[in-house]
Parts: sequence; C-alpha cells; structure tokens
Amino acid sequence: MIKAALIVVDMLNDFIDEKGALYCGQDAREIVPFVRLRLEAHRRAGSPLVYLQDAHGKNDREFEKFPPHCVTGTWGSQIIDALAPQPGERVLPKTRYSGFYGTDLEMILASHGPEEVEVVGVCTSICVMDTVGGLANRDYRTIVPRAGVADFDAEAHSHALKRMKRLYGATIQ
Repeated sequence: MIKAALIVVDMLNDFIDEKGALYCGQDAREIVPFVRLRLEAHRRAGSPLVYLQDAHGKNDREFEKFPPHCVTGTWGSQIIDALAPQPGERVLPKTRYSGFYGTDLEMILASHGPEEVEVVGVCTSICVMDTVGGLANRDYRTIVPRAGVADFDAEAHSHALKRMKRLYGATIQ
C-alpha cells in the first residue's frame, strides 16, 4: 500500500460560498463532494491531512491584485462547514500562494514521509499550482485530480493543469 498524504488548499468561505469576497464560481462549489470523498478515503487510510488556509492581514499587499479576502479571523477565512477538519487534523494559515511559504508544511510532510501527495482545492492556477511546484521542488510524487480542483478562470485552470503535469511532473487524473 502506498503511503500518501492529502493537502486541501483554500476551501474557504470567501472562495467557495457565493457570498464570498473572491468567489471562484460554480466550478468551485461543484468540487466540494469530491473533496469530501477524498478526505474520507484518506482518513480511513490513516493518511496525514493538511488544510491550507489563506490568511491575510487587513492591509495585505495581495489586495493590490485581488479584492480583500480571507482576512484572518473573519467568516471568509474559515474552512467551509462541509469540509470541516476533524480533531487533530492540521490547519496551516498561509500568507502567500505556496503552502510552503512561512508554514510548517515541509516539516509536517517530512515527519510522515509520504510516497505521494494528493492536492485538491482552489484556485488551480494560483495556490494549488504554487503548492504543487513546492512539492516538485522537494521531490514528492504528486497527484492532482481534475475533479478536485477549480479556478475562477477556465483558461488559467486548463493551463495550470498542463503546467503542473509538464513542468512539475504531477499526475493529473
């Protein structure tokens, strides 16, 4: 049996809920049941699970590029109820696109030594892709299921899937 880990990227109210500040659209809402199934499968297998949580200060420079979103402590920054972490599951706040920047993600993965890492969540062309790039830079075999990722830009989504496969060697299922 392959030892695996699951990273859930930014499945937060501001991205997934229609009332969210940076709503990623219906495509993002449609991946929720698939992500729930992947969480359940990894929980049954005893895989390490890591939730990445976009977490910005009120005056974050990212707001020069995007509307204010996922401000720490707000409703928008919370993981959606349908995918709520269970006790003991790691939630890593992050302030940049990559789940590795300024977090303990590298240490967590190293302590578990997975043979492969599955990545699901939003946005495919931003935080998912940058986190997959970080995994590639650390020589992790990575799986990105098409049914488990979404973006507010269909063209960027398609390009990101191609880039993760070609450049980072990710298996796109």
